[in-house]
Amino acid sequence: MLGAIVGDIVGSVYEFKNIKTKKFRLFKKGCFFTDDTVLTVSLAEAIMTGRDYAYLMREYYRKYPNRGYGYRFSIWVENESMGPYNSWGNGSAMRISPVGFAFDTIEEVLDHAKKYSEITHNHPEGIKGAQATASAIFLARKGVSKIEIKKFIENNFGYDLSESLDEIRPNYRFNESCQETVPQAIIAFLESTDFEDPIRNAISLGGDSDTLACITGGIAEAYYGLPEKIAKKAMEYLDEFLIKTVLKFREKFCR
Repeated sequence: MLGAIVGDIVGSVYEFKNIKTKKFRLFKKGCFFTDDTVLTVSLAEAIMTGRDYAYLMREYYRKYPNRGYGYRFSIWVENESMGPYNSWGNGSAMRISPVGFAFDTIEEVLDHAKKYSEITHNHPEGIKGAQATASAIFLARKGVSKIEIKKFIENNFGYDLSESLDEIRPNYRFNESCQETVPQAIIAFLESTDFEDPIRNAISLGGDSDTLACITGGIAEAYYGLPEKIAKKAMEYLDEFLIKTVLKFREKFCR
């Protein structure tokens, strides 16, 4: 799941300053971790400890405020009696990568992706986006080919993955829905050549750059592995609290 964090950090400076090229410095001045990282790490802790994920999301939110959280999510955090709010936003997919690494069958992955997304994102599209992302990660780490991953996602979730990045890029704009983020992030992975390439692909589309790159970064790590140099650089952006959980999760599930 550190690959997802890499994508978030690299994409952080382009979320509201979109670029349409793959030629950029991977880590540049101004990069930071956003809510994507915060909620990903909190899910990793929930999986490892069995602690309540809703509680942990609120706890992490208060520890790391002002990280770009969605308006409705912020309301949910501050109202502890509030249930899920029927969201189809891409927040369910950007935080779900630990599920794809932690469980050993596709059935478990689908069940846990639903469980952890529907706490807030109980709209069918919100759940679907999380399940598709977690499934792609699971299949990638199991050594399934890109052709088979594509076929599985299309057959089970109904996403159209037939467009190329060159076809998507010219008219693609900022969009926070799972429907218009998850397929594009998966295509960015499918057209890639190594770990770094899909992150560049995702950011080159424009749009919700940190989340696109976060989603595809998790899949890329599962498929290609994570270069140590990039992993170490990403860790420099995190504090000791986050690093502790990331290292524990990687030791347990990402060896």
